[in-house]
Amino acid sequence: MTQTPDELELQVLDLRPALEAVLMVADQPLDHLTLAQAVGHPPAEVQSALETLADEYTEQGRGFELRNVAGGWRFFSREAYAPAVERFVLEGQHARLTQAALETMAVVAYRQPISRSRISAIRGVNVDGVVRTLVTRGLITEAGADGESGATLYGTTPYFLERMGLDSLSELPDLAPLLPELDELEEDEAPVAAATEPAEPLPEESEPDE
Repeated sequence: MTQTPDELELQVLDLRPALEAVLMVADQPLDHLTLAQAVGHPPAEVQSALETLADEYTEQGRGFELRNVAGGWRFFSREAYAPAVERFVLEGQHARLTQAALETMAVVAYRQPISRSRISAIRGVNVDGVVRTLVTRGLITEAGADGESGATLYGTTPYFLERMGLDSLSELPDLAPLLPELDELEEDEAPVAAATEPAEPLPEESEPDE
């Protein structure tokens, strides 16, 4: 049975696991007030828990760390393990893209700059993992933020043009008319973009790329 927003507000979630869950899917730093609203705990408790988590990750020698940057908190890979990340990225450049990645890349190419929620609205699936893969491969990159929602926007990179054998985006085939206009997706994207939406989320697309 689907729960209403009011019913969700009544749930008291364990603070630290809830913070980790929200931070895991965040694509930009989140301040403690935003996080407090998401997890349903007082801001002061959230701030304290964030600092404790950051210290614990460092003490435990985790491969990631929780940093307070640009006025908010976000997970980052730890600098000491940069060589492993670099090897993964370099080796990933030679792996063949899946059909899911190719379709997502096409949406970005023809509708850039575009947010993940709008890509999801066009494709009908959760594209978080695929977008991360494309960013890791250097094919797409962050291209600012949406003026209304603040969502991160994505666009293609010079490396994308190189891989596609193009000099500029103007050389892309005339495929854009086959994609829905963004202003037609406003109602469709709301349940995808809203973090507190109680409806069942879109299925997340697997992206092995191995």
